[in-house]
This record gives sequence, structure tokens and C-alpha cells, in this order.
Amino acid sequence: MAVFEITFFSNALARLTQMTAIIPIERPRQYGGTGKPAAEPFRSVYLLHGYSGTHTDWIRGSRIEQLAMAHNVAVFMPSGENSFYLDDNVRAARYEEMLCEDIIYFTRSVFPLSDRREDTTIGGFSMGGYGALRNGLKRNDVFGNIVALSSAIITDSLAKMKKDAPNPIAPYSYYEHTFGKLDEVAGSDKDPKALAKAVVEDGKMVPNIFIACGTEDFGIESNRAFSRYLTEIGLNHEYRESPGEHNWKFWDEYIEKALIWLDGFKQ
Repeated sequence: MAVFEITFFSNALARLTQMTAIIPIERPRQYGGTGKPAAEPFRSVYLLHGYSGTHTDWIRGSRIEQLAMAHNVAVFMPSGENSFYLDDNVRAARYEEMLCEDIIYFTRSVFPLSDRREDTTIGGFSMGGYGALRNGLKRNDVFGNIVALSSAIITDSLAKMKKDAPNPIAPYSYYEHTFGKLDEVAGSDKDPKALAKAVVEDGKMVPNIFIACGTEDFGIESNRAFSRYLTEIGLNHEYRESPGEHNWKFWDEYIEKALIWLDGFKQ
């Protein structure tokens, strides 16, 4: 097993950016391995951090290093800054493209990864949960699985924001810069509901989706509502909730549950 701190050039961002990688190349015997290099390409999991976070959050806040070895998956944790993993057209900083194209190409070129969408998962928590849902649904040609924990599904509430109203996270100008005109987000390709509906109606490849949120999390109602919506449009998914807050105790518990869920799709 090896942990890499990677600096690479992203064409989408037009600059160097960072990523942490976990590769269980020599899986220890205590995790059911032989202690020798893997004979087959790895399944890959791309894990996204939350608002105000960075590429080291997952490895500092959770047991993802041990879990990657236990489930024999390669894990990649990029830096998305506070972008919500959306293309920033004002600065020509294309975070969606960085995530869905640059990183996929780079990691598959450098590491022994499967290129099958069924073996490729995007996941995250909070802002990263939104990024996983949005980009996983939009780029269903790349990602076969989505893991969304305590997701910041805020697209329905953006149109209700007032310019002069205080916001505990960020000012109105931040949301307008990130999402564009806030009254036009719902129904756009930045709206996970609209993307989910399009996947179903267009007969596209539907990703396997795992959603979880703590019952004491401030985002519980929006996560419940999104799960209900998926059920209404006939999109099968796994939804779980249990006592928990918007913190690493919950995300560490549920990333393990999500990896167990993912193991059920191994071929």
C-alpha cells in the first residue's frame, strides 16, 4: 500500500493543482491479500471534500487509508477549493472538466486502474456530496457509482436567497459567482434533480447511487426530499439515515458502509 501526495498540471484549470492518492498495490495479508502486487486493475473511488476543505481532508479525518486496503480500491482525493466542483466561467477555471476529464486521464495513465465505468466511483461529503451527485449524474458515461454523504443539495433554495440577507457560510456574491443567476439554477445542468430526471427519461446509463445523511444534520430535509424525488421518477438508489451530525464521525462510519455497498457490484 502506498500514499501519494501529487502535484499535476490541469489543463482545465490552466495551472498546477494537488491530489492525494491511496494505492493498495501490495495488499497486506491481514486484509485478505497476498502481500504481492495486484494482478488485476483496481477499482477507483474519487472522493471530494467539503466547503473550505482540501485534498488532505479525507485522509486526516477518516480511516480511508485502512478502508482502501480492506476493500482493495484505489482512492483519489483532489482539491476542488470552494468551487462546488462546477466550471467557473468567470475565471476560466473549469472544475467539472478537471474532475471528470483531467484527473481521470491522469490517474488511469499513472496507476493500474480499470477503465470500466462500473469500476469507477465518485463520492464526497457536504459540498463534495453535491459535486458527486451533480457530476456523477451528468457524466454517467464516466462514473458508474455515486456516493453522496450529507450532501449540500441547495439548488432548490438558491432562488430564495436575498442579496442583503446574512448567510453563515458565504455571501450572496459567492453563490452568484459559483452558480450563475440563482433563479435559473433549478432545472439547469447544475440541478441534480434535473440531471436525474434526464438520465431516466433519456434512457441513459443510470449510476448506482448511495445517499446517507445524519438525522441531526442541518441538511437532512433536503437529502430526504432528494431521495423521495428519485423514488418518484423511478430511479432506484440506496438511501440511509441514522443518528448523526455534519461531521467526520458520521462520514467515517458511512464511507465504510458505502464501500461495503460498492463491493456488492464487483464482477
